[in-house]
This record gives sequence, C-alpha cells and structure tokens, in this order.
Amino acid sequence: MTTQRTVLVIPGSGGCWHVPHQLFAVDAARMRGAQMHHMSWSGDVPPDPEARGPWAVEQITAALCGLPEPLIIAHSLGTLATGLAADHELPAIWITPLLHRSEVVDGLRRACAPCLLIGGTADSSWRPELARELSPHVFEVAGADHGLRVPGPLARSATVLGDMATAIEEFLDRVLWPAPSHIR
Repeated sequence: MTTQRTVLVIPGSGGCWHVPHQLFAVDAARMRGAQMHHMSWSGDVPPDPEARGPWAVEQITAALCGLPEPLIIAHSLGTLATGLAADHELPAIWITPLLHRSEVVDGLRRACAPCLLIGGTADSSWRPELARELSPHVFEVAGADHGLRVPGPLARSATVLGDMATAIEEFLDRVLWPAPSHIR
C-alpha cells in the first residue's frame, strides 16, 4: 500500500516560495511523487518581531488543517512552524531557520520526526553548534548569508544551490522516503 506523499510549502517573509533554495527543495519532493500545497501569507508581516510568531503560527495552523501528515518545507519566517511540526510529529526541511528565536529552538528540541536544517555561517539567524545539537541532518554553507548566497562570483552561489539540492535529495531518499530494499 502506497501512502500519498504530501508537502506543505511555507514561504519566508517575502511571501514567495519560489526562491531558488526553496524551489529546489520543492522540486526534489515533487520528483519523488509528492503532492504540493503552497501556503501564502494573509496580510502584511507584522513589523513587531514579537507579533510575527503568533501571526505566522495561526496561518500555518490553518494551512495544515486537513493535510495528511505532510512534510514541511519552510524558509525563514516559515520556520516559526517548528512547534507545530513537533506537536504533530511532522518531518521538515527548515531552510535558514530562525535559530535566534526561542520558539523555533524550542520546537526543534521537541521534534520527534526527522528534519534537515539548512543555513549559512554569515547568517545572523544561524547558530552552527546549536543546529548540530538539534538535528543530525544539517547542511551548512561557510560564508553564506540568509539567502544562501556566498561572496564572489555568482557561480559560487550556484554551486551552493547544487550542493544543497543534493543534500535535500539524500535526506529525502535516505531518511524520509527510502525505497524498499527490493526496489533499490
């Protein structure tokens, strides 16, 4: 019996999920037969950082309603869903998680399902040691900012995207959705 693979895609504060790093994660899941559900933010992101958590969690809770145990693919602001993922035991790919926010870290500490954390060392939201403490699945980019861009020619950032795509595919194939041994 095959279970439908479902993904909830949660954008960052810019509201679009098709930034390259999130698009690659979505494409990797889609190529493995997952059905995508793209969430959009309703209204403007609150200017007060403390108000963003409740605002985002309310919308993410509504987006999760009725989805059969989805994989969450979230970027930046969308990583405020870590508590919801922990509460519902949902696997996730957290791209540039807001590890400087206590509610994000708390959700990751409570998580039972596997998650992949992706971040760069030049991102003020990233905490390298903490990331490795929270998950055995970490893809870290030396010198990358919150957009996973690295200094220098654009080709270097494009290489980062390729390496990140490989890390995502390996996480999906080895951890979340491994093929039965008779198919490998």
